[in-house]
Amino acid sequence: MEPTVAVIGATGAVGDVFLRVAAERKLPMKQLKLLASARSAGTTLTYAGREIVVEETTEASLADADIVFCSASSDVSRQWGPWLRERGKVMIDDGSAFRMDPTVPLVIPEVNGDDIEWHQGIISIPNCTTTPLAMALHAMRQVAPLKRVIASTYQAVSGTGAAAVRELNAQVAAMGRGEPIPPPEVYPVQIAGNVLPQVDVFGEDDYTAEELKMRNETRKILHEADLPFAATCVRVPVAVSHAEVVNVEFTSDAPMALLHEALRSQAGVELIADPHKYVTPLDVAGDDRAFVCRLRPDRTVEFGVTFWCLTDNLRKGAATNAIQIAEEVIKRGKLKY
Repeated sequence: MEPTVAVIGATGAVGDVFLRVAAERKLPMKQLKLLASARSAGTTLTYAGREIVVEETTEASLADADIVFCSASSDVSRQWGPWLRERGKVMIDDGSAFRMDPTVPLVIPEVNGDDIEWHQGIISIPNCTTTPLAMALHAMRQVAPLKRVIASTYQAVSGTGAAAVRELNAQVAAMGRGEPIPPPEVYPVQIAGNVLPQVDVFGEDDYTAEELKMRNETRKILHEADLPFAATCVRVPVAVSHAEVVNVEFTSDAPMALLHEALRSQAGVELIADPHKYVTPLDVAGDDRAFVCRLRPDRTVEFGVTFWCLTDNLRKGAATNAIQIAEEVIKRGKLKY
């Protein structure tokens, strides 16, 4: 079946990447509808060489959609998710509104694609820092059970949105010209030439919402509700691609050769086995793989490793993962529930 597909938030940073990835992967559809706020309605976007006029997101514009991708605010997701579900449609949500809802699958197709089988009209994609980490951990736990995970992130400004990219670019340009730096508007302090050890608002136990998302989402995706997990999330002056340093402790011996074999066998993961070689955010921008490199023993614990993990946050971290979920929904015949 070729569904009618609608994209809420088509004019945003993820929406732009969604159109490119959907065209690259030739996502099957009989019609594509691009939706946004009333302010953006009337804008023209290009998909696979043809122009499509953006419509306002309304009940009328969603009425004939089968699959709806939502990449907007949590308020928008909460507004339209239940409405679409009640009408037997499928919403694939890029935001955090439903990720921890026990009735909503949180899916990385290469890790827990089977969870699509029990969806009830809404499927969430993970936070863009969770995705590459969960893929690497899923591979590694085939060698030995996980005991504890500690992650420190280096997150690109595009994770905040297009306005954050513009803010970084404006500050860098001013620095290059020797002019006063424009005051920050998106972030609490200047991001150019700086790092911010805060992503999202502070929450329980002095962790930020982003740090709690990483913990809670990883547990849900891996079906390991009690996995000890701590994260420190940091925003860095990079446009695209999130990176992480991860320490994993296992409950038993996890030989490096077997970890290499498991990572090489994991769909969507690219292992760079030589611990002296690595890729950077610039290298992985535009790529759909999660990269694992600098994998080496953590000699502070009995059974542990440390590694560098990264992916394009707009592609596999968002748009590509959402499109892969749609492909799975169609392949599994789960367009209706």
